[in-house]
Amino acid sequence: MKGRVLIVAGSDSGGGAGIQADIKAVTALGGFAMTAITALTAQNTQGVHGVFAVDTDFVAQQMRVVLDDLGADAIKTGMLHSVEVIETVARELVEHAPDIPLVADPVMVAKGGARLLDTGAHDALAALILPRATVLTPNAPEAEALTGIAVADEAGQQRAGERLLEMGASAALVKGGHVPGNEVVDLLVTPDGTVRFAGARIDSTHTHGTGCTLASSVAAGIAQGMALADAVERARRYVRAAILSAPGYGHGHGPLDHGVTVDPGRLES
Repeated sequence: MKGRVLIVAGSDSGGGAGIQADIKAVTALGGFAMTAITALTAQNTQGVHGVFAVDTDFVAQQMRVVLDDLGADAIKTGMLHSVEVIETVARELVEHAPDIPLVADPVMVAKGGARLLDTGAHDALAALILPRATVLTPNAPEAEALTGIAVADEAGQQRAGERLLEMGASAALVKGGHVPGNEVVDLLVTPDGTVRFAGARIDSTHTHGTGCTLASSVAAGIAQGMALADAVERARRYVRAAILSAPGYGHGHGPLDHGVTVDPGRLES
């Protein structure tokens, strides 16, 4: 079941999101996680209290030495906070990973509301990362920001997903956690049609890092040779189980239980 996943994202000192969540999720699903850290954050369940950017040359070096030696079966991008970082990562993808599947999570705002994407970086993300994506995994606000289409219901999710394909993404998983309703509906929009995933909404404040976790879980599945829809289905079950067994830490948006399973092939919801 091993699959090599290179994760290019920021660190969350609170352990609930970012690189920490990515590593835990990939490992729980039987994959092998490698990292290129783009930024350090001073972060807990109550918010982001500081960001320290990693020099772009060092971001590139992290990616290059991993790819040259260990290789990767999938790459996942998360927090790419500035134009310079986006340009650097895009260049490394073209030069060193042109044929490796990319799961791009267009991280823009943290759960507590802090912006994780600099002003001006939005256009660079859309121009340089989105067209490279095997699958893009925006939540509703991110899909709105990228497409200009209101995402307040399932129809909006569908329209935004179709627009993201027109913008160059090979597929778009438009998540419905921010869309009102008793069900959480995620739409996997592809050129061959749309796959609808739905589950009862869980009433919980312990959802910090769900986006990072889901995207990395999808990347693990792709790295292990799973079809995209199957990778998404397993990832959703894993995230759901992790929310249901959340440890209850912190005084804000708490983390998931990323160690919810040790059997990556048989996850129960």
